[in-house]
Amino acid sequence: MKQPAQNVTLSADDGEALIARVHLSNLPRADAGMVEQVIRMYFWVAFALQEAKLSVKRLRDVLFGPRRTPAEPPESAPSTTSSAPLGAAEDGGEPASVDEVAPSAAAAGGAAALDASQGEAKPKPQGGHRVGTGRLGAEAYVGASRVECRHEDLAVGQRCPVCGQGTLYELPPGVEIRIDGHALLSAIRYELQKLRCSACGQMFTAPLPREAGEAKYSPRARAVLVVGRYYLGLPFYRLQGYQAMLGVPMPDATQWDQIEKVGDCCYVVFASLETLAAQGELIHQDATSVRILTLIKENEQMQAHAAAQGLSRPKERTGMFTTALVIKVGEQIICLYYSGRAHAGENLAALLEQREADQAPPIVMSDALSRNEVTSRVGLTVDEACVIRCHCLVHGRRQFSDIAEVFPSECRVVIDALKQVFDHDEEAREQQMSPQARLTYHQAYSQPLMDELKGWLDTQLKDRLVEPNSSLGKAIAYMQNHWETLTRFLSVPGAPLDNNLVERALKLFIRQRNNSLFYKSEYSAYIASVLTSVIATCIYAGVNVLDYLVALQEHRSEVFAAPEAWLPWTYQANLAPP
Repeated sequence: MKQPAQNVTLSADDGEALIARVHLSNLPRADAGMVEQVIRMYFWVAFALQEAKLSVKRLRDVLFGPRRTPAEPPESAPSTTSSAPLGAAEDGGEPASVDEVAPSAAAAGGAAALDASQGEAKPKPQGGHRVGTGRLGAEAYVGASRVECRHEDLAVGQRCPVCGQGTLYELPPGVEIRIDGHALLSAIRYELQKLRCSACGQMFTAPLPREAGEAKYSPRARAVLVVGRYYLGLPFYRLQGYQAMLGVPMPDATQWDQIEKVGDCCYVVFASLETLAAQGELIHQDATSVRILTLIKENEQMQAHAAAQGLSRPKERTGMFTTALVIKVGEQIICLYYSGRAHAGENLAALLEQREADQAPPIVMSDALSRNEVTSRVGLTVDEACVIRCHCLVHGRRQFSDIAEVFPSECRVVIDALKQVFDHDEEAREQQMSPQARLTYHQAYSQPLMDELKGWLDTQLKDRLVEPNSSLGKAIAYMQNHWETLTRFLSVPGAPLDNNLVERALKLFIRQRNNSLFYKSEYSAYIASVLTSVIATCIYAGVNVLDYLVALQEHRSEVFAAPEAWLPWTYQANLAPP
């Protein structure tokens, strides 16, 4: 079918007028009736798509074109990011890029239906460069090698060669940056001279230089492989082809062997990070799907066994998940990943089993999925009552932003109110308020907005102004059912508004899944979890990942003896001076 030259959009009035013109035309009555049915089907399909979920909404935009007019700019979602360096994420579902820092700004749009007089945040200045944009100065290249360039003919104290009167004195050096390129892994070929005695036949081989090391693969080469696989998300076969193209072959099986050696140095550090993270005061929690070949084969066997018993599906769990836990412990942020059949709540329960008894309950932020609740299939003592549960307010807002085109006036009430709340939180972050001061600030300026919004939501369903089973009714019910956990920031110091932090961190595993599709076994998924946890924690700590992984390999015995002394923010104190 040939695609039309331009998208067709009709308002209800235009549609009725077109139907009237069709019946007044010289078309046969049967044909005119058929055209009327097509036009009315267009309106029915358009409304059905508008009422459906976001994925179908995107399909509608492809079929009918965007319904947005130039006078109505796109709605931007709140992005209340922290100072963490792992980039920004949209609410719900898959997060945005993990290595792009998102602007710290709240959603656009002004207050309309609710009184905003006491909740307005200070206007932000416009213009200028965003943070992190523009040309990079020389100080940004902290990993650059330094080469000192001296004058060949001039020195401090000499006469000026131009005027012959003054003397030369030292100034701060000028800086020029030059960027070079290399393979991800490079190789050096050492040709060792060999001598042989003509009488006795004794062989004499020249020794390797000291910098050559003892092993074929250096600790830094292994660290580069780890970062390429678990941060850049490069599959083994892709890196194998790239290295072969540049004349330094690296088979995929060899890559895994070298990465496994790094994992052997890191798993005790991972366990130490778990013990420390269990004492954290704030935990962000989320999960995404993962594919593990051995578990997929188990699923096929369980499905065949269920079919033999006449069951439509196995009784055992068949899902596979990667859980991400981002924990704030004092001034440090720890990222932990777990891949397997366990739900996010079960992984969190296992972590909290290591929590000391005298610690206060931690604040746990997540979305409202039931599998995030702290539960255990192995008889652990931790449950949901041991945590202060918060739910992501951005998820609640998204329920309305997805259907804003269908119910513009009703959704604008919610979106504008939450926009001001996120503005208040951004203001508190910019002023670096303490948790208690931030709580007082929200209670003074955000509490009235949320109370009025709660009353408006209750009125819509109580007075039957909204159909409960419509998409708008379901969005209102979501906010009502989770109101206490969505507004925890109004009663608990330090409670966050959104779950963007963990969604941003979860992108590391999503990148691996998109590029590599699956892990072969639960063991390889465990190695990926350990190494990705170390990488993400280093990034949040501002530590050079390559240097850290090299240090763990070169001091393996010391790491195993005292892993708590070799955490990303403590290891440099244990390195020998150069």
